[in-house]
Amino acid sequence: MNFKQLSKQISTLCLLSATLICTLTSPLHAAAPQHGISMYGDLKYPPGFKHFDYVNPDAPKGGDVSEDALGTFDSFNGFIIKGAAADGIGLIYDSLLTKAQDEPFSLYGLLAESLEVADDRSWVIFNLNPDAKFSDGQPVTAEDVVYTFKLLREQGAPFYRSYYHDIANIEALSSQRVKFTFNASQNRELALIVGEVSILPKHYWEGRDFSKPGLEIPVGSGPYLIDSFDAGRTITYRRNPNYWGKDLPVNRGRFNFDTIRYDYYKDGNVALEAFKGGEYDFRQEFSSKQWATGYTGTVFDEGKIITRTQVHENPTGMQAFILNTRKSYFSDARVREALAYAFDFKWTNKNIFYNAYTRTNSYFSNSEMAATELPTEKELKILEPIRDQVPPEVFTQVYKAPTTNGDGNIRGQLRTALRLLKSAGWELKDGLLLGPDGKQMSFEILLVQPTFERVVAPFARNLERMGIKPSIRIIDASQYINRVRSFDFDVIVSGFGQSISPGNEQREFWHSSTADQPGSRNLIGIKNPAVDYLVDQIIQAPDREQLVLRTRALDRVLQWNHYVIPQYHINSYRVAYWDKFDFPKVHPKYSLGFDTWWVKPEKTGQ
Repeated sequence: MNFKQLSKQISTLCLLSATLICTLTSPLHAAAPQHGISMYGDLKYPPGFKHFDYVNPDAPKGGDVSEDALGTFDSFNGFIIKGAAADGIGLIYDSLLTKAQDEPFSLYGLLAESLEVADDRSWVIFNLNPDAKFSDGQPVTAEDVVYTFKLLREQGAPFYRSYYHDIANIEALSSQRVKFTFNASQNRELALIVGEVSILPKHYWEGRDFSKPGLEIPVGSGPYLIDSFDAGRTITYRRNPNYWGKDLPVNRGRFNFDTIRYDYYKDGNVALEAFKGGEYDFRQEFSSKQWATGYTGTVFDEGKIITRTQVHENPTGMQAFILNTRKSYFSDARVREALAYAFDFKWTNKNIFYNAYTRTNSYFSNSEMAATELPTEKELKILEPIRDQVPPEVFTQVYKAPTTNGDGNIRGQLRTALRLLKSAGWELKDGLLLGPDGKQMSFEILLVQPTFERVVAPFARNLERMGIKPSIRIIDASQYINRVRSFDFDVIVSGFGQSISPGNEQREFWHSSTADQPGSRNLIGIKNPAVDYLVDQIIQAPDREQLVLRTRALDRVLQWNHYVIPQYHINSYRVAYWDKFDFPKVHPKYSLGFDTWWVKPEKTGQ
């Protein structure tokens, strides 16, 4: 089980903006226009390339596709913290650049046909494609770009203010040239991330209240339009026949479906049964139990529904029990460490997950950035300035989450936990874990997915054996989103997704400056100078080698502060679909690539 679906509910803005940011300063020097930009190293695709390697450039257009979504929606504005934005809303927007999904971090021209970058990346100029238009026919101009960033930083979710705080200036040099100047030239990522932001039309938004959610259909510039919707239940997008960018190299072979519909369900089990009944035709599965037991029956035996897994090379990040350190119980690292001994992963994996998962120990699991060995000399140089601010184990041990033999007998682990709790001032008396104030430790584990209760319940029972009084509460998606955004929780199950090229988003996850910003992704509430230092080091990494080393250093410090109770991961997509699709022979390394699929012509009904 994985929390990508949950992330869509909590953080739709991530689907709209992916990674983001910017900053720069320095006089304007002549720079040759280029068709793309890479974080480190060369671009895979040369000037004049025809299409990405993982597409079928001659893929047929047509057909209708339907998918499921969990929860509800009440807004088409995913850039603010209010409301629940509709799934797929990013389809109506374009950005200046778009990512190649078979390179670690390379971007190519979309709304911008070229860019010019200072040698030290202290500024970047985007040259807009003169053919770029919004869905209402109005041209996309440099003023729209300037307006977008002003709007997001002033009225958008707090995420944008922290993510863009290094932008010194944005100016329209002409109607089709826009320049970003940054505060910190060491931040190599900024010249790329500003290119990933969805560009909004000034002429549409300047007369409207951007800060409020709503269901007025907005104007975008992307490949799809909102065709119809029933608030909270279903939304359908229609491929824009007048889409300005349909023949661009970055778009050839993509966006092949005529319509894409999302149907909303309150429960994952109901959604699966609806899928098997033909109510929708593509599904990504996140539950190991469902994957192991739910995909059976005549429709599968007869080949009407196809199931398959697709291995990817993405970091799997950290899914975990998130402990809110703003709460007094969890401000002590010894308490946080002790609670981890109550989660019996091996038993859970065997009895609930059909041994489908691997235990997560790193915030950057499934990547070279995971700290899986003792620090090297080069990494020690990075850690030395903060030696007195971090746990000593950072330098002497490789972190491993508490483990068991999987038979359910964890008495030894619980004894270890109680010793840690005693050192933190807690005593087990008459079966109750009491603090210095004589009150029993009790806290709430807040959930939004009812199916996840089966994972949490054994953990809660082990906590009870330690004299703790946990409670499990399941609430609807809207309540959950609001409580998480306001940090009104004790423990939740969530995750921190990572890319192959960590950067400015780390500030949003861990930096002190975001800990008290409602709506930020610093869910833990970390305020740690050592973590702040390492986040800055990552953002300023001069090359790939240093990026990897600095990320490993951050990983160690996060691990040994015991901020979360790590859970598990899987390095493949699990998908099921009715037999109406085809797809390219080559799959992208870093995404599922569903936007490159097409409906078989004989299945379109045309």
